[in-house]
Amino acid sequence: MKNYFYYIILILFSIALLDSCREDDVIYFPETVPITQPEYSSIEGLYVLNEGCMGWNQSTLDYYDYTTGQYTINIYAYSNPTQPMELGDVGNDIGIYGSKMYMVINCSNKIEVVDKKTVKRVGQIDIPNCRFIKFHKGYAYVTSYVGPVVLEGMGSDEDVYQLGAVFKVDTTTLEVVGKCVVGRQPDELDIVDGKIYVANSGGYSQGAKIGYENTVSVIDIESFKEIERIPIAINLLGCKSDKRGILWISSRGDYNGTPSKIYAYDTQKRRLIKTFDLRVGNMCINGDSLYVISNEWSNISQGYTPGTYAIINTKTLEIVNEQFITDGTEARIRKPYGIIVNPFTKDIYITDATNYLDSGKVICYGDDGKKKWEVVAGQIPAHFVFLGENINEQ
Repeated sequence: MKNYFYYIILILFSIALLDSCREDDVIYFPETVPITQPEYSSIEGLYVLNEGCMGWNQSTLDYYDYTTGQYTINIYAYSNPTQPMELGDVGNDIGIYGSKMYMVINCSNKIEVVDKKTVKRVGQIDIPNCRFIKFHKGYAYVTSYVGPVVLEGMGSDEDVYQLGAVFKVDTTTLEVVGKCVVGRQPDELDIVDGKIYVANSGGYSQGAKIGYENTVSVIDIESFKEIERIPIAINLLGCKSDKRGILWISSRGDYNGTPSKIYAYDTQKRRLIKTFDLRVGNMCINGDSLYVISNEWSNISQGYTPGTYAIINTKTLEIVNEQFITDGTEARIRKPYGIIVNPFTKDIYITDATNYLDSGKVICYGDDGKKKWEVVAGQIPAHFVFLGENINEQ
């Protein structure tokens, strides 16, 4: 009886919300669909953060439950019937630390914090133009463009020259306790041996005289001060470390004559050790493998290049697989966008953003590169985090 009244309240709330929206809005009502048989490991589930189209406030959270084999669309609305069904404007990153899950909602200038298992809302952290999050010894570190959100290449001089920052957040109190200025428009970050490495993009300066940023900021985590900026390449995005302390850094290029690339930087030797002429949009590390996907836009052709699905061996620094999808189904992926790999089964999860307006898809491939299943997700499914004890802890 309790569940019956819960769903009645949720339906009435959803109808009221739908009535208040623009006619062209897409509302992602909670729905659970069976897709597989249960899987048994220390992974309990997989959260999928859907970005939503900028300006639409359509970011949502989905959940694949390993114990039931079911996929739930917009699980945040299930767990928080008194809150708006959507999380806000552009879900840009997601992470789990301790008992909490953190969702970075970029254009809404906030981080939504929920219980990692029940998804019930715990609180909110206000950070302007926040981008990516990483955790270390009781603190969350969040990159921020600091200035207002603007369309790429359309910012004012003040926006273009605005330096970014990394904010330090106490994960117990959810209070901001520090701020360190870095380069312009910083994106991904990672932590290696007491230092935070931050990929600066300068993404607001497309076409501006100053040009893109080309550095990685290095922050001493104890003093929380920037100690160095390392020149790498223009318009940086990805920054992920492997178990040997090598940073894998991606450049988006300039969307014209300079393509995206991947750079390997040795944090111990403090030097760039290899460049990969491999188009990259997103990447993830699992064991000794760096999985790379891309869907690169060209201003010259006014179109997207064919998708990349490659694997780099992070130990040998060699491309070992230029097409990890083996059954030909990559031809049906319109816009490869997000990626994560199950550390136990080696299943590969890829998201398809389709046309960036309608519902996207989550597609699961086995370690043999053959598709196992796919499911309809929210709008622009993009960012993943596994639920399970000690899987995401640092």
